[in-house]
Amino acid sequence: MFVVTVTYTAALDEVDQWRPAHGDWLNDLISRRLFLVAGRRVPLTGGVYFASEMPAEELDSILATDPYVLRGVATHSVVEFTPLLVATGLESLKG
Repeated sequence: MFVVTVTYTAALDEVDQWRPAHGDWLNDLISRRLFLVAGRRVPLTGGVYFASEMPAEELDSILATDPYVLRGVATHSVVEFTPLLVATGLESLKG
């Protein structure tokens, strides 16, 4: 599993131009369970995703298609981890 942090590299008004396309991108990935969670950082300097278990190269390929990245308004940072302890009901996330 991966935690992906998004950091905006442009002003919010420039990021906002691409928010609808970015939202569509995220909704597609979540519907296919490639991403499990996505949300905004507080304060709004970017976002955070939980990505499913997959080869790191596959995640890199997916992240390269983010409209924010394609438009040069954000970057990603990725941390891979193995979930060992999970809340009841989330046992399928354990590695």
